[in-house]
Amino acid sequence: MLTRQDCEARDRADPLAPLREQFVLPEGVIYLDGNSLGVLPRATPARIREVVECEWGQDLIRSWNTAGWIHLPHRVGAKIARLVGAEAGELTAADSTSVNLYKVLVAASRLAQADAPERRVILSERSNFPTDLYIAQSVAQELGWALELVEADEIEARLGPDVAVLMLTHVNYRTGRMHDMAVLTRRAHEAGALAIWDLAHSAGAVPVDLKGCDADFAIGCGYKYLNGGPGAPAFVWVHPRHADRFWQPLAGWMGHASPFEFTPDYKPAAGIARYLCGTPPILSMAALECGVDTVLAAEPLGGMAALREKSLALTQLFMDLVEERCAGHGLALVSPREDALRGSQVCLTREEGGYAIVQALIARGVIGDFRAGDARMPDILRFGFTPLYCRHVDVWDAVEHLRAVLESGEWRRPEFNQRHAVT
Repeated sequence: MLTRQDCEARDRADPLAPLREQFVLPEGVIYLDGNSLGVLPRATPARIREVVECEWGQDLIRSWNTAGWIHLPHRVGAKIARLVGAEAGELTAADSTSVNLYKVLVAASRLAQADAPERRVILSERSNFPTDLYIAQSVAQELGWALELVEADEIEARLGPDVAVLMLTHVNYRTGRMHDMAVLTRRAHEAGALAIWDLAHSAGAVPVDLKGCDADFAIGCGYKYLNGGPGAPAFVWVHPRHADRFWQPLAGWMGHASPFEFTPDYKPAAGIARYLCGTPPILSMAALECGVDTVLAAEPLGGMAALREKSLALTQLFMDLVEERCAGHGLALVSPREDALRGSQVCLTREEGGYAIVQALIARGVIGDFRAGDARMPDILRFGFTPLYCRHVDVWDAVEHLRAVLESGEWRRPEFNQRHAVT
């Protein structure tokens, strides 16, 4: 039977253990919510002070040139590209995930209209992240198309002659289930459709190979596994074969071929640069670069492959310990047990008290989160494992706290059943 000492020994033998020192981790906190908001990199406060006090405070507007502010979206984008199987110059950091999805979904729809006007369906997974579905619904309404939602195991069968775009999130936000990007992209192409991938729960957490999978478009989040800070800029990638074919719909001045010529007519920049829109948020972009650097620090230690190996070990350990030490308390596993199907999170359900149990854990310093269910899906207790800073002993201690919360019934206390605005 595994012990806490065994977990400590695993941590001592972990070649990635030094990467934890890159982060500010509050004393007494076990942080299992990096799939919602990554922790603060130690380098970020000093970098923000530098931007505020020196680049802005002293050099003022000159910093667009002297500090390279104007190139920051593409510089950060080139770093993110190394994590998702893209090339420098193909990916840029900009706007939010939702805004970037709108850009690429409209661009993909225009491509489909030009090549096969009879195709008028956007296909997605029923349990996809809501903002993705809202954006797709909006685009479908604008075009007079249909948004069709199916279960994960129905996607391939539904890809037919009327489907223009397949839009999926690589790792499901509720369950942690991971799609096979290469297979589904190939099936979409065989059916004549384009493939858009949301990497919000995979970039920086699992290996991604956009070019190798021959994806068409991708967007992703900067504040989860990339540790860019709350509301950090997102990113957008377009396969080079598509980048110059159409304008993206938010034709702003930063996406102009010559922004400072100030011409009254729009001429899109070449390639991914046209997917910029307005002035980049320099403070948050600088913070995002610090976050991305924490992930790139794993490259000499094996990079994303090494992070993935540790992620699988942590999530497997959590599942095993919950099964062993919390048996009889009504918890059920939602996330896949198969390594190839699981992202970097583990999700549990319980018929009663899911929200209160998470709140009781947070009061103990174990931070996960809760996602409400509906008529089709149960409530979710969600735990994310960021291999850059999560340890095996954190997993052990988190499960011990979970067991104590369940055995004591402390989750029934009134204060743990008061709903907050953010769950």
